[in-house]
Amino acid sequence: VVLAGGTGGAKLAAGMQELVGAGLSVIANTGDDVEALGVHVSPDPDLCTYWLAGEIDAERGWGIAGDSFRVFERMKELGAPGWFGLSDLDLATCLERRRRLDGGERPTTIAAAIARALGGEATVLPMCDEPVRTRVRTPQGWREFQEFLVHDGAEPPIEEVELSGIGDAAPTPEVKAALTAAEAIVIGPSNPVISIGPILAVPGMRDLLAAAAAPVVAVSPYVGGAVIKGPTGKF
Repeated sequence: VVLAGGTGGAKLAAGMQELVGAGLSVIANTGDDVEALGVHVSPDPDLCTYWLAGEIDAERGWGIAGDSFRVFERMKELGAPGWFGLSDLDLATCLERRRRLDGGERPTTIAAAIARALGGEATVLPMCDEPVRTRVRTPQGWREFQEFLVHDGAEPPIEEVELSGIGDAAPTPEVKAALTAAEAIVIGPSNPVISIGPILAVPGMRDLLAAAAAPVVAVSPYVGGAVIKGPTGKF
């Protein structure tokens, strides 16, 4: 089992999938989720899925390699907000998620179905089915995480981070089963505060990790005393 956000942990998971294939489960952060452009965007589970399926745009670090933004550009022409962009195939994933959510399916079963459809061997598990939203307090006030990261470019000073809805969250039966059966549990080198932190903050998650028979190993996002990329050091 790998605990992951959307970049460092997802890259580690993709490498581990080469070794253990379908024996790998990836528990992904959902605190970054956002409603945008009329769809439900789940960035970290989707990025894990794209890495595992070999579709990720590795140069950009998000989205699908070779994809276009024709639909998003037309939406902007029609008046949609322009600060949060989705490429065409990424938008298709989010449209399918929205359709299934509206039909009453759980986020966990949706994530598994999407990962299977795109050809990844590993199982991608959202950290919980309940909505959790990471918020960042800056000198200008509270910002939703994607507003801070994308709209603000992660530029404002960070004064506080909160996880809205975390008290109502719980590990899913699938997460419990994966951690109980695991031969090894690896906490990936994703951002410790806003990628790994929300997973560990799900009530009962730390107890599951402590009770697991498997060794629990953390991979640091710091190499030689510095982060490789992104706002990890800031958080």
